[in-house]
Amino acid sequence: MAKFIHGAARKMTQLCRKVVHVNIRWRIVERVSFIRQFFRFIWDRIIVCSIGKSTQYRRLSSRGSFALPPEAVEAGLGLDEQASTTCSEHDLDSDLVTLKISLLGDCQIGKTSFLIKYVGDEQEKRNLEMAGLNLMDKTLSVQGARISLEIWDVGGDRRSLDHVPMACKDAVAILFMFDLTSRTTLNSVIGWYNEARKWNQTAIPIIIGTKFDDFVRLPPDLQWTIVTQARAYARAMKATLFFSSATHNINVNKIFKFIMAKLFNLPWTVERNLTIGEPIIDF
Repeated sequence: MAKFIHGAARKMTQLCRKVVHVNIRWRIVERVSFIRQFFRFIWDRIIVCSIGKSTQYRRLSSRGSFALPPEAVEAGLGLDEQASTTCSEHDLDSDLVTLKISLLGDCQIGKTSFLIKYVGDEQEKRNLEMAGLNLMDKTLSVQGARISLEIWDVGGDRRSLDHVPMACKDAVAILFMFDLTSRTTLNSVIGWYNEARKWNQTAIPIIIGTKFDDFVRLPPDLQWTIVTQARAYARAMKATLFFSSATHNINVNKIFKFIMAKLFNLPWTVERNLTIGEPIIDF
């Protein structure tokens, strides 16, 4: 009997030791998990503070899932625009997909006016400016997916060339802009194109002639010369050519809808227009 009691006591002691070991291990696991979560929280806060928005994005569906009826897309139903200021920070963090677009061209050609016309005056007040670089945002809704366009406007002077690599890397489209009333700025387009392609070989190239409202006042023979040269550059760069006016909002929204249609294979297309005296669209 004593032997039986002694054996039972020894088993009980071993069981207690195992329970103690399990409890110790569980406490260690809990502490490690807590410490890991704490450092993950700290790291996430550092990331959010450093870039100003969440790094977690909801993946877009495959390109085919964005297909819309042509009449709906033609009416702009698949490319709804909405001000990002109407969305809460939580919404922005949960489902926003960011796309980067760059604007390049000489000084005083209307890049910033073109950009403000697109993003709106309210967004213009929220932009980020630094010497030689202007950054603005625009939020779109494409078939239920929320897309934030980060538009990088690089200054046109020589000192701003240092910003070209940062502005062009990872851009999905690059807009090469010139003043339709200044052939000097048109001649500079090739130089801007060559500089941009050093840092990005895949972005959609688009040539944009600004100040169309002033361009139509030029003599017809000069208009024809500029149109011919711009179309030749567009063919050489394999780019789409748009003539635009920020003052009268000519082709401003259409250019960005064209970019979205190209990126997501939407059945929305622009009509080619080669009529002198009208806003040219060539591709």
